[in-house]
Amino acid sequence: MTMLTGLDRLVRDEFAPLAGRRVGLLTNPSAVDRTLRSAYRRFAEAPNITLAALFGPEHGFAGMVADGAPVEDAVDPRTGVPLYSLYGTTMRPTAEMLRGLDVLVIDLQDIGVRYYTYVWTVTHALEAAGEHGIPVVILDRPNPLGGVTVAGPLLEKSHSSLVGRFPVPIRHGLTLGELATMANALWNPTPAEIEVIKCEGWRRAMPWEDTGLPWVPPSPAMAHLETLWHYPGACLIEGTNLSEGRGTALPFQITGAPWIDAEVLTDRLIAEGWGEGFGAGFRPHTFRPHDSKWAGQVCQGVQVHICDRARWRSLETWLGVIITIRALYPDHFEWLPPYTADAEGALYHFDRLIGGAWMRKEIEAGIHRGQGAATILGRFAAEWLDDAHAFELQRQPYLLYE
Repeated sequence: MTMLTGLDRLVRDEFAPLAGRRVGLLTNPSAVDRTLRSAYRRFAEAPNITLAALFGPEHGFAGMVADGAPVEDAVDPRTGVPLYSLYGTTMRPTAEMLRGLDVLVIDLQDIGVRYYTYVWTVTHALEAAGEHGIPVVILDRPNPLGGVTVAGPLLEKSHSSLVGRFPVPIRHGLTLGELATMANALWNPTPAEIEVIKCEGWRRAMPWEDTGLPWVPPSPAMAHLETLWHYPGACLIEGTNLSEGRGTALPFQITGAPWIDAEVLTDRLIAEGWGEGFGAGFRPHTFRPHDSKWAGQVCQGVQVHICDRARWRSLETWLGVIITIRALYPDHFEWLPPYTADAEGALYHFDRLIGGAWMRKEIEAGIHRGQGAATILGRFAAEWLDDAHAFELQRQPYLLYE
């Protein structure tokens, strides 16, 4: 059976659900149909709708802006319609941006990980749409990590930000349409009217490789599917002074710094048997990032390889790497300091990513007790399982796929 995304179905049905309406479209280049035509072009060329406004998330409507960099509003040169940034002076559509729209359509490729900002931009859009009585249509896409596995701690409310707004685990196992519907029902004070145009032919047990769909990078560092499988754990490197591989050909697959000895680090990881139970392998790696952390400097570290996908556990593997480096290099390793002029509060970035301060504090306490990564992470395992089970029950009414 051919798998169709929500966009594929809308094109097949000749935009009938939107006929005669003035449409705002929140999208980026990752939203393509099976022929690799973008949602933007499909909407711009559809004869029975009026494309009245465009909206872009982090990285911009064109998908080329660096992570965390603000994006300005513009005018689309092809269509002449306003192009509004939801990652600049505002994170949510304003009344002026929504004025004159009959419907807001959302088509973005999410990656199934809580840190990824797109779904939280969508929740801001849902709140604004609900306040102003604008219905929302979400063109759904598969969760590329599949829809079965739920993993990692729930986000604490005190650590809400655009890398996680609500109590969701790191891997939530939901499509964008499912998580948006859940957030709209549970956490939106003015719920929007939502219609999700579902994927056709997708099943929860299907990772992206089984869909037959082309992979278009949803953000600059997510160019390859291999990166996607590392990201749930490797993104935590962003909360430290280690390079996460940005500015290289292997973002989120390598880590290092100028003060690390690659052989020593790799030998320690192997000697501790770290990764054997998680389907991981380690190789010494030397690299020079051309931007981001340690730009232009030679770094040594490790490349993490996925040796057994069936046993692969990104969170445990990469947390083990972080803990091992913290123990080996106590005079050099740093948690990135709190943002002091940040509207989201003075929080360590690692804490915002992981969902609270307790895990960083437990890592520090365990290292001071002389404990290894396996012992330290063992303290988290039971709580993670409880969180995952609770979320699996909570998400059940919002599942759209078997």
